[in-house]
Amino acid sequence: MLFCANGSDSMRMYAKAKVNVFMLGKQKMAGQLTDKYMDQLESWIGTGQKIFTLLYKITRDRCNATTFHQKCDNKGPTVTVLYNQQGSVYGGYASSNWTSSTGAYIADSNAFLYQLKYSGSDTFTKFSVTKADTAMYALSCHGPIFGGGHDLIAFSGTVNSSGGYFALNGSMSFGHSFNNQGLTADKITNGNFNVTELEVYSVTDGQRRKTPPQPWRKTPEWNKKYLETLTEDIVSFKPSGKLGLSDVRILMLGPVGTGKSSFYNTINSVFKGRISQSAPCGVATNGISIAYIPYEVNVSSGESLKFRLCDTRGLEVTQSLDILECNYLLDGNIPDYFQFNPVAPIIPDNPLFVHQPKCTEKIHCVLFVIDAATIGDIPQKMVDKMQNFQKLINLKGIPQAVLLTKVDLACQDVASNINNVFTSKTIEAAVDKASNVLGLPRNRILPVKNYENEMELDDNISILALLSLRQLLFYAEDYLQVLSIKMKALNVTSERPDKRESLEKGSDQE
Repeated sequence: MLFCANGSDSMRMYAKAKVNVFMLGKQKMAGQLTDKYMDQLESWIGTGQKIFTLLYKITRDRCNATTFHQKCDNKGPTVTVLYNQQGSVYGGYASSNWTSSTGAYIADSNAFLYQLKYSGSDTFTKFSVTKADTAMYALSCHGPIFGGGHDLIAFSGTVNSSGGYFALNGSMSFGHSFNNQGLTADKITNGNFNVTELEVYSVTDGQRRKTPPQPWRKTPEWNKKYLETLTEDIVSFKPSGKLGLSDVRILMLGPVGTGKSSFYNTINSVFKGRISQSAPCGVATNGISIAYIPYEVNVSSGESLKFRLCDTRGLEVTQSLDILECNYLLDGNIPDYFQFNPVAPIIPDNPLFVHQPKCTEKIHCVLFVIDAATIGDIPQKMVDKMQNFQKLINLKGIPQAVLLTKVDLACQDVASNINNVFTSKTIEAAVDKASNVLGLPRNRILPVKNYENEMELDDNISILALLSLRQLLFYAEDYLQVLSIKMKALNVTSERPDKRESLEKGSDQE
């Protein structure tokens, strides 16, 4: 059982703390507990809507037991929250009052410990009280203490900042008064008690005002005007005249069923003014697309826009495109509408093989298409295949991006309102995952929702799709500008494909 030091020792500790006050930058007034985590705690408490009011915060009020009790004693139900350097969030809820004492247990049948986050990932776990008579422990020289044993001791005396974090002198000895759900303390605390913050909130009945979520990617306001702006930008796009190109080609690569053909249908629908299914799509074991098809998009007048979305076979672990066929696609050796044969890949001896492709027949941007709802389940062999394709694409200097499809299936908030895509933490995490898997900057990861269940166009779905397409055209335009400069420097024309090919392959070595 814990006891306090004598009064003179406590005063000396407190006086020393006053001299050694260290504030982390400017005083922080607001708490770190998010609405999502408040919602989760509210559901665990189980007695209706709650208001969480910040009482104590160690980066603002100092990590001192006396200050904790001054601010938190006799405040009714409270929740203690610890945040560590590894991105974990955990703590305890008490429905009884904290008090100052020389050492006494406080019974609380409603108390629980919890975990909200572990190593940066949301991990919602409630550890219910098993011995209510020892749920809390009051000791004036300590901060919050939960359980007999004790399950969680936050800190004692005064703990000064160690420059960005506090090395708390508490501990977690799980399973005395709370059900540990089979977890060890290390799976909660990451094996240390170094925290960046510790907060205590009072918990009272009432409906709180939720903080509007901040977008992780900023765009102009979504409205008719913005949709018109995106549409005009795409309609007016023309490739550099110096290369003599009529359009740019964007090659779509991705696992079977991720929505390559559906993306073309979505873009085509926007410009047709109605839902279009020009490209066959659906669910099949080996995919629906079996040919290389450079799809055109036409405006209402019938005029073709200056880009082609090039569909091809979906990627599979054991079949589909291999690295050689990918190379032929990039270099323009495979003719339009060529039907792939998984048993007999195309070779240069094939009479349809294009031996001297023009610049207009080559690929100017590569788009990897990935399902946001299953991004964490991509087989490693599939990841390896895409990364091998990337090495080839990088050698040729061709820009790459990722189309993150099915965002509505990945996040319920986005399913209810597509406008939530850039405030959704779930989609942000999927963007981070895609960025890590393929090693591309986050601004090259483009979330979309294809038209799939809709019978009428939706402005917000269209805006998200056109925003992604415009970025792809920007990437292709930048690539062509660089290529044009290099061709001019070497006095190479687009009609001399052999030298153009050599130029592309050496682009990353310059």
